[in-house]
Amino acid sequence: MTRNSEAATIVAASILAGFGVALVNFAQDRSVDAQTALTFLVFLIAFGGLHLAVRAFAPRATPLLLGPVTALTALGFFEIYRLDIALGQDRASFQRWWMLIAAGLAAVTLLLLNRTTISILRRYRNITLLISLALVLLPNLPSEWGFPLRGLEVNGSRLWVLLDIGFTTLQFQPAELAKLGLVAYVAGYLADHQRALREARRHIGPIRFPEPRQLIPLLVTWGMSVLILISQRDLGASLLLFVGFVLLLYAATGTTGYLVAGGFLGVVAGVASYLAFDHVQRRVIAWLAPFQHYEDEGFQIAQGLFAMGTGSLSGAGPGLGRPDLIPNASTDFIFAAVGEELGFAGTVSVLALFALVVAVGLGIAFRSRDTFRKLLAAGLTFVLAVQTILIIGGIVRLVPLTGITLPFMSYGGSALIGNLILVVLLLRISHEEAT
Repeated sequence: MTRNSEAATIVAASILAGFGVALVNFAQDRSVDAQTALTFLVFLIAFGGLHLAVRAFAPRATPLLLGPVTALTALGFFEIYRLDIALGQDRASFQRWWMLIAAGLAAVTLLLLNRTTISILRRYRNITLLISLALVLLPNLPSEWGFPLRGLEVNGSRLWVLLDIGFTTLQFQPAELAKLGLVAYVAGYLADHQRALREARRHIGPIRFPEPRQLIPLLVTWGMSVLILISQRDLGASLLLFVGFVLLLYAATGTTGYLVAGGFLGVVAGVASYLAFDHVQRRVIAWLAPFQHYEDEGFQIAQGLFAMGTGSLSGAGPGLGRPDLIPNASTDFIFAAVGEELGFAGTVSVLALFALVVAVGLGIAFRSRDTFRKLLAAGLTFVLAVQTILIIGGIVRLVPLTGITLPFMSYGGSALIGNLILVVLLLRISHEEAT
């Protein structure tokens, strides 16, 4: 596949977004209006501009990544537009602006990235860690104080920061950027201590493990994830952080003992959080018995399952289902909305696109010759994969709901910015390893 093929894929995904909006209008007895053309143009400007930035600043990067990302964003967007019509909202307009902003910031990031700046992330990893921790803890700022920047609690979790700039207010999730810094820190640490972590020198019976001081990062990360859960009541971010780190530790060492130790610590933290926090108990109840608790805890999951069951094989069609009956469908349950209106075929297509993105990311990691870049690409891909598995697994009841969003598809500017920057980091590493 060439850059021209990538451009053609982006154009096709932009047409898909506009065509989806037109189909929703037809289903609602509307005519094709400016929304269709505007959607097509915004996608073409945002992702076409990002494609041009890749041509200019990372021409040897893989052409297999940007196309599937554009397609996923297109599928999510016309479902957001469809939900807006049913609920009387205007989130699609905001999402279009966020696409332009996210693509612009990603292009600027790609412009600033080079071999030196990538190496700086490794050299100054402790500074990166401090900045990332500050971003993660930013939502803990008091909501009552009079400063323009303050924390905000939404649906029982403190994930948001509100910035009052006078004529308007902005809400964003700093953890979406913090996760990138945390991955860079962990990749840098593992690159410098890979040999010590791999060579197990202590024994307990048949079990080998490295020096205890080498396990400190695992314990610190476990403690950080618990701290996030306690301070922000955010099950999703803590799981994403910890699982991603354990997978990256395994990738760096090939030692299954780290998976066992990470799994044990995860179970301990999960049981403790279930016993300590009411909102975790509610999510577990909704996971195990949604229909027995249909009127309260299980309502959202049950409605999502009903929606996907109604969609059957080919779906009701864009604009013809009732995904608006699912609470917070445009953020938490966009996958269920796709399942209802595009059916099993639509959900399989979404899974295939995510599988392609993850496969390309891991391919970049495998081909990287530099240890830090290899681990950075693997870590970024793991974070994306784990986030996808957690939210889709929560919707289909494989795991409890965690409250995180589906990458590229769900409504939200913070997530879109963070995920597109993640993509350009992978593209930059791919370009460097091809030179």
